[in-house]
Amino acid sequence: MTAHVDVLDVVSRLKAAQEPFALATVVRTVSVTAAKAGAKAIIRPDGRIEAGWIGGGCARGATLKAAREALADGRSRLISIRPENLLQEIGVLPGQDREGMRFARNMCPSKGTMDIFIEPVLPRPCLIVLGSSPVALALAGQAKPLGYQVTLAASLSDLTEFADADEIVDGFGIEPRGDAPRYLVVSTQGKGDEAALKAALSVHADYHAFVGSRRKMAALREALVGQGFSAEAIDRVKAPAGLDLGAIAPEEIALSILAEIVQLRRHGKRDLVDRPA
Repeated sequence: MTAHVDVLDVVSRLKAAQEPFALATVVRTVSVTAAKAGAKAIIRPDGRIEAGWIGGGCARGATLKAAREALADGRSRLISIRPENLLQEIGVLPGQDREGMRFARNMCPSKGTMDIFIEPVLPRPCLIVLGSSPVALALAGQAKPLGYQVTLAASLSDLTEFADADEIVDGFGIEPRGDAPRYLVVSTQGKGDEAALKAALSVHADYHAFVGSRRKMAALREALVGQGFSAEAIDRVKAPAGLDLGAIAPEEIALSILAEIVQLRRHGKRDLVDRPA
């Protein structure tokens, strides 16, 4: 634990590195407590306090437990650590929730009360777009305001328009990294379809999609299977990409793809694969 480190500096570093953590902040204290309002600590998924301080063992156990739960479900929590007599006064037991607050017992002789807000900070979902087509550029531009970490992979010689992406990769080489959810879309549309699809199949993602017709995907499937690629892996690629919204313009197609990704993120994994005949 490094109480002397600037907590906000560590927050910035971890967010930039796309690493998960929980930020615990003491928002209220009553009577004698080791930490005071405003004290902060950064808690990692393994329960380790990376930086900061929120008091001793009286508060740590309940705080670490709540932090692990928050990182597991992505929801913030407010906990109140109080001596047993104060819990009895309001008629709650340790571990119970009331009006959005979780109560825990303070076993320390000081008998103080601490209210601690715990906020999970999870890596941004990653959208990887292969290609420099109008749909690829529209997809990158629409995804950033929705909170995605956007990587555009395409030959720089083909990239003749501004690409609103966090990272631009020359070619189709994608580094497998991080634990954030990953969504990968091939939108080459005639410029390196087979090479991009090969690259996409080599990277794990929660969603693979191909912008193109069923007929084109069937031809690519036949070619890649002939080269030794797994038919099962290819059949997990959603083609054509996106929900059937009747989209025509590049921006509309990009919207349909993002809608499909949102559906997948918010409602859990489901069979979005449209298998070729």
